[in-house]
Amino acid sequence: MSGRAQLMWDEAVTGYDFGPDHPMDPVRLALTRRLVDALGLDREVEVVSAKPAGESTLRLVHREDYIKAVKAASADPRAADTSYGLGTVDDPAFAGMHEVSSLIAGLSVGAAEAVWRGDALHAVNFSGGLHHAMPGGAAGFCVYNDASLAIARLLELGARRVAYVDVDVHHGDGVQAAFWEDPRVLTISLHEHPRTLFPQTGWPEETGAGDGEGAAVNVALPAGTGDAGWLRAFHAVVPELIADFRPDVLVTQHGADTHFEDPLAHLAVSLDAQRAVQVACHSLAHEYAGGKWVALGGGGYAVVDVVPRSWTHLVGIAAGRPVEPETVIPEGWRREVFARTRQLGPVRMTDGRWPVSWGEWEAGYDPADRLDQAVLATRRAVFPLRGLLA
Repeated sequence: MSGRAQLMWDEAVTGYDFGPDHPMDPVRLALTRRLVDALGLDREVEVVSAKPAGESTLRLVHREDYIKAVKAASADPRAADTSYGLGTVDDPAFAGMHEVSSLIAGLSVGAAEAVWRGDALHAVNFSGGLHHAMPGGAAGFCVYNDASLAIARLLELGARRVAYVDVDVHHGDGVQAAFWEDPRVLTISLHEHPRTLFPQTGWPEETGAGDGEGAAVNVALPAGTGDAGWLRAFHAVVPELIADFRPDVLVTQHGADTHFEDPLAHLAVSLDAQRAVQVACHSLAHEYAGGKWVALGGGGYAVVDVVPRSWTHLVGIAAGRPVEPETVIPEGWRREVFARTRQLGPVRMTDGRWPVSWGEWEAGYDPADRLDQAVLATRRAVFPLRGLLA
């Protein structure tokens, strides 16, 4: 194993563009890539592209009729079949949609292959993490579910156990659905409570079915949850489950839309807490998965202030050269931000909350606290199914 991290990148991913009024502005990808370069992280990672996922790969997760519908909408957006979730407000059809979506999927599959085969210890695809796409339909800004495809490819290559941890503000419903009955895949999602946010799934009682019962884990967080609560919930659930499961590979999704500036959700998490979870995921990969870590992007709609900094931290952590929170962002990058967006870019790689702290679950909990109630609900629903104490 080389031990070197790979950054999966192809400039063509910025063509994943639903239009000028859509929240998922591809400028967030371009600005992240430029910030990685501006901070010198290019010298610490191997920047690699990959082939678009072919139909046989896409069919590891997606139905043949759905792939055909995506291709048809890609060739003629006006002919998009809305019964497949295409041509809707969330997922407008656009020319070349199949090609760029396949490329993003191919980058995540390539990341999984590189880590499994030992070409890299860690691999990052921040253009990926499109976790809402279902086997037979687009949803929530997601056309092909690259995270599920990466996991399916790992299983195809011989992985016995894959753990997936999703800290996007929205429930990782598509990945959960893909492996609902598969005990080889442990899916853990921390997200805003389904009462207050799309996709209205991810209740703690959703624990899998059949042989996969107990392999789906959902922590539904109250709206308004901030750094201390978010980190408390993560550490009260994720490490113990990963330690018990002992995956061959850890796949993580790092949607940046938990941030207090994000316009589409209601959590109040800082960039510094996001960085702390990235560090924790890196540590979990080394402690329980032999260091094999595939890290993906996801949501995030504060496209200037938050997303580029969050995912640049992710790249730095994967590369073994974490960016210090107090780092001043190069002026050249801030000039590019203004030229592209007419917005002023952030000055430092922190929200001023580092180091972040939280109360350990083992020290005790308050059954009247809404955050602790959420954690308790998850532990009581899942832990006994896995032979663990709730």
